[in-house]
Amino acid sequence: MSQNIAVITGVGGMGQAIARRIGPGAHLLLADLNEETLDTVAGQLRDEGYEVTSQTVDVASHESVGALAERAASLGEVRSVVHTARLPPFQADVPAILTVDLLGVALVLEEFGKVVAPGGAGVVIAGMATYHHPPVSGTDALELATIPADQLLSLPILAPGNFVMASYAYGFAKQVSLLRVQAASTIWGARGARVNAISPGVIGSPMSQAEPNGRHAAALKTMIDASNAGRSGTPAEIAAAAEFLLSPAAGFICGTDLLVDGGVVAALRSGRIGRPTV
Repeated sequence: MSQNIAVITGVGGMGQAIARRIGPGAHLLLADLNEETLDTVAGQLRDEGYEVTSQTVDVASHESVGALAERAASLGEVRSVVHTARLPPFQADVPAILTVDLLGVALVLEEFGKVVAPGGAGVVIAGMATYHHPPVSGTDALELATIPADQLLSLPILAPGNFVMASYAYGFAKQVSLLRVQAASTIWGARGARVNAISPGVIGSPMSQAEPNGRHAAALKTMIDASNAGRSGTPAEIAAAAEFLLSPAAGFICGTDLLVDGGVVAALRSGRIGRPTV
């Protein structure tokens, strides 16, 4: 019997939580750019009884992502693909954000769309920042959604000079990532597979805790306090959403986004809080 392969790119807090949630009964292929972190997380999961293979990946490299997809297909049937690798705006500049948070998504969708098994499913971790910016429409939206990944960053609309700060590039990258998911869903669908996105809100994780105090932290606290939940989320809650979207129970859900933010966007759109600048 062919192995059930579950691929997870990015082994931070959400990646680890998702691995533990979907790992039983699957062969986990974990991928991350940081080899030391990857080895540590893979070792921990093996010690807990999970079957794990690991491979370093640079999601901004077509060759690297392609090699990861080939490795996954060589191990068995690629039934689950979860892309969590990302850079937050307080840790990177505009070019890095566009390269990792946008090109990386496009490459993963493109390469794993060639190897995902019939009945398989994918999840891209996007972000609620996409809901903080006016939507892209018309020919720009179509081009951003469908242009081959290698040509994506050559589009004039994605010139780094168009973004006054990293947070603007981050929100735009997340919005375009959802366009890429929608377009990829038709390609994955031709293989009998599905792909969707999850937009987390403020999630408690080592990455979020690394954010310095100041304007960004204050804005995040304002959003949390105004939300329905009144708290930050947990990686386990994102993992539960991912498990659902990857499962047969979500078989009629394709090419869309699940907002898991505790009600922050609802508070924003109802006027309870002003538009954030994080």
